[in-house]
Amino acid sequence: MPLFSRWRRPAPDAEPAAPPGLADVMRQVRRIDLRTRGLVASQFTGEYHSVFKGQGIEFVEVREYVPGDDVRTIDWNVSARTGQTFVKKYVEERELTVILAVDLSASQRFGTRGRFKSEMVPEVAATLAMSAVRNNDRVGLLVFTDRVEAFVPPQKGRRHALRILRDLLVFRPAGVGTDLAGALEHTRRVLRSRSIVFLVSDFQLSGDARSRFERALGGVAVRHDVIPVVLADPADAEMPEVGVLRLVDPETGRMTYVDTDAAVERFGTSAKKERAELARVFRRLGMDEIELRTDQPVSSAVVSFFRRRERRLRR
Repeated sequence: MPLFSRWRRPAPDAEPAAPPGLADVMRQVRRIDLRTRGLVASQFTGEYHSVFKGQGIEFVEVREYVPGDDVRTIDWNVSARTGQTFVKKYVEERELTVILAVDLSASQRFGTRGRFKSEMVPEVAATLAMSAVRNNDRVGLLVFTDRVEAFVPPQKGRRHALRILRDLLVFRPAGVGTDLAGALEHTRRVLRSRSIVFLVSDFQLSGDARSRFERALGGVAVRHDVIPVVLADPADAEMPEVGVLRLVDPETGRMTYVDTDAAVERFGTSAKKERAELARVFRRLGMDEIELRTDQPVSSAVVSFFRRRERRLRR
């Protein structure tokens, strides 16, 4: 069964909101850019660099040997030609590919603490994309619902990161359901080298969909560094006691009546069990998750993630 937060009170009949105009979108882009730019410059850049390593090492040049150098780095060919001892100098290959795989299904348009889950997506995407850009990494975007809706190939540069942010703000998905497994399988096919995949979703799945998702997630994690970004709201774990409610599932359109007074304890137990099971799946696959809550700042969750991951990597 889907969690309670998949269900919402049906809204009164109204015309659908018109898509924002270009001027509105650009104002939102500038606002999010300004809000995240200072944080990225002051906090995230160094921590991003420390927890996401490059693909290996790259030879740069040779230099004269000095006492204490590792003898395994001696370049014997150059040393023989010059009559002096030279060692090879290497640097870390920093360039990485980062993919933001974003779930924009109908269940993301839910929130009980001032904003919807979907409203957190542009801010976290901007934070992660700008951190990658400052490290000269490539960033791409995959948008999905019950199908893959759009793919923006990875590129470098701040202009490209702002294009991704703009696309997220204006995108109107065709689908309403969620197919995490399909999105992961598509990601695995399009990525040719080891990459960092931020998988952004509320991860509300059950039955066969959950089993298929876990298999697909494990398949991608074999080669890539997958970071689940869990979109959460307090109502995901707590059902309010407000009597009988008529609710609608935004992904299926199905309506139901729920006696919330009688279901509070059962719902809370079920929600905790499902969340714990999802966390176990992530731990089993060696993944560090980020939980974004509608009642907490996005920046706090990202900073906490970087620090946790850095501590784990030091062990």
